[in-house]
Amino acid sequence: MSYSTADSLLPVTLDDVRGAQKMLSGVARVTALEGSRHLSQMVGAPVHLKCENLQRTGSFKLRGAYVRIAGLLPEERAAGVVAASAGNHAQGVALASALLGVRSTVFMPKGAPLPKVSATRDYGAEVRLHGQVVDETLAAAQEYAAETGAVFIHPFDHPDIIAGQGTVGLEILEQCPEARTIVVGIGGGGLAAGIAVSVKALRPDLRIIGVQAAGAAAYPPSLAAGRPVSVENPATMADGIKVGRPGDVPFGIVGELVDEVRTVSEDELSAALLLCLERAKLVVEPAGASPVAALLSRPGSFEGPVVAVLSGGNVDPVLMQRVLRHGMAAQGRYLAVRLRLTDRPGALATLLGVLSVVDANVLDVSHVRTDPRLGLTEAEVELHLETKGPAHCAEVGQALREAGYTVMG
Repeated sequence: MSYSTADSLLPVTLDDVRGAQKMLSGVARVTALEGSRHLSQMVGAPVHLKCENLQRTGSFKLRGAYVRIAGLLPEERAAGVVAASAGNHAQGVALASALLGVRSTVFMPKGAPLPKVSATRDYGAEVRLHGQVVDETLAAAQEYAAETGAVFIHPFDHPDIIAGQGTVGLEILEQCPEARTIVVGIGGGGLAAGIAVSVKALRPDLRIIGVQAAGAAAYPPSLAAGRPVSVENPATMADGIKVGRPGDVPFGIVGELVDEVRTVSEDELSAALLLCLERAKLVVEPAGASPVAALLSRPGSFEGPVVAVLSGGNVDPVLMQRVLRHGMAAQGRYLAVRLRLTDRPGALATLLGVLSVVDANVLDVSHVRTDPRLGLTEAEVELHLETKGPAHCAEVGQALREAGYTVMG
């Protein structure tokens, strides 16, 4: 099936995406499509995970970067390329440039995770650390391009980038031709736009749902206004979709072809990341887990089979540790309790014995004996416990009360 008259006016076509697919043959991996029994049971229909977290450089970004750089004129290649990114786009540009023999310079924020900085350097780019936030880094990269003549490679706001990302959509249709819904995270919009172009041209009946973090959701107000608008101070753990303003090029495509854009909370993002790790055995960054977060948020609202695009897996180990703790807390698997007991030898051991009987794992104990609020023979104990979920938390609280303890929080 071909485009309608309205679709033919879009800046990226199915032919562009097919050309990108040929260009990427032998460069980008055809990533796996894995079924998820757990998510399928929740949704009530088959759910498949498109594992772009297993792509070269750990995300889909290589696809668009390679197509963009490969399309440069010889004199443009000779001038080199420059990009600004906190991680995934940086690595995609660095590897694509190395494969094409083009000199690359990548500006990254001073606070960028060290593993991402090291990986970008290892792929062959010159890394320059500048600014505290991506906007400052972006300005520095554009200034460098103006001074040196290097070609600025935008992470999402260019037709070649969108065409490259659209190859994900062609792979999904080849791997799961019976799909009825595709769920994909949206930051600037390049990936969602590319998937929409390729999928809607061949399967206009297939529903595409975009997902944004609630703290960085620029698309809903932009779509309502009919033009890209900025969200001030976007805030989310999902740095891969932490974009304050939609790209001009992808915005028009998303507005025309994406059926719906939803938002998810930080709790839902961390719970989704934890689920991917525990149930699917996949390391996924928060942005990559956003489609799964949407499934967790409203599991009964998707027509199956559903394909959730796991867009990246480049998560900093320190952030992973924090997010996993946050995800477990959101699922009721951490419990903090504060109580008072008589300050006598063996009292703490007795308390811990009660917790042992109900199989609560003690992670941390704070034992206070000297405080003006305490009586002469009192001590206050704060416990951080690992539990099996909300029902187990209730069981722990009941066991403590039955043992005579007054739980204060």
